[in-house]
Amino acid sequence: MEKSRVLVVGGTGYIGRRIVKASLAQGHETHVLMRPEIGLDIDKLLMLLSFKAQGARLVEASLDDHHALVAAVKQVDVVVSAMSGVHFRSHNLMLQLKLVEAIKEAGNVKRFIPSEFGMDPARMGHALEPGRVTFDEKMEIRRRIEEANIPHTYISANCFATYFAPNLCQMCTLLPPKEKVHIYGDGNVKVVFMDEDDVGTYTIKCIDDPRALNKTIYLRPTENILSQNKLIAKWENLSGKVLEKIPITGDEFLASMEGMDLANQVGVGHYYHIFYEGCLTNFDIEEDGEEEASLLYPEVQYTRMDECMKRYL
Repeated sequence: MEKSRVLVVGGTGYIGRRIVKASLAQGHETHVLMRPEIGLDIDKLLMLLSFKAQGARLVEASLDDHHALVAAVKQVDVVVSAMSGVHFRSHNLMLQLKLVEAIKEAGNVKRFIPSEFGMDPARMGHALEPGRVTFDEKMEIRRRIEEANIPHTYISANCFATYFAPNLCQMCTLLPPKEKVHIYGDGNVKVVFMDEDDVGTYTIKCIDDPRALNKTIYLRPTENILSQNKLIAKWENLSGKVLEKIPITGDEFLASMEGMDLANQVGVGHYYHIFYEGCLTNFDIEEDGEEEASLLYPEVQYTRMDECMKRYL
């Protein structure tokens, strides 16, 4: 089967660059949207030029230029959006509505993957303020996609390893703790950790797969389902150092939100859902519209967290 042509929107972002890499590696004709708004951001420009050197095609269009966006979409079969939805970087999820309108008008797209890549927003109707805005916006994007009858796949990639594993799930740092570690509740709630390159690989695997059409694909490989305690034990085994464990109750953790800025309040809310409620693993993947990526694509040799953390020794 001929491989689809892919347009990546947000290709210079944290996950977007991995999706571009995976698309090229898997042999797809890969287009990357180059927005004029890049301005003087030399790092993004150099990244785009590196994509070009690797064989990607740079397509210039602004999200505010509907006609140019439609023209960009008409060149491809699949559109993948990796626009940022995190508050500590930039929160641009609703700009995807312009992309939805362009895809609707172009009428040729066989698959659209909107920017999700975290918790499944369809399961987060109970989410705490102020962080619930992320899930509400993602559900609004889904509603508009489905109203327009755009073929789609939603990717739930859970916790990005670099943000959650080496730091042993501690907030406000990316580095491993040296002496003590805070434990959320009893530390036994199961969490799913995903290497970011693997997120890109699984995402591109889905785009031509009829089994993923109009479904939610959960990235939940068995060996990366770990409790915080298990993750800490792995690090202690690798480092040869035992850390002091300081438990934090759910009420204490939520109380820490007081006085924080918006981005950190959002983070506390999301951490609460993950590490106290177990929102990533407290359900079975068994509905008609759901599949698990590592079962669909057993050939992918996904990265385990031991390997991820070894780099920090």
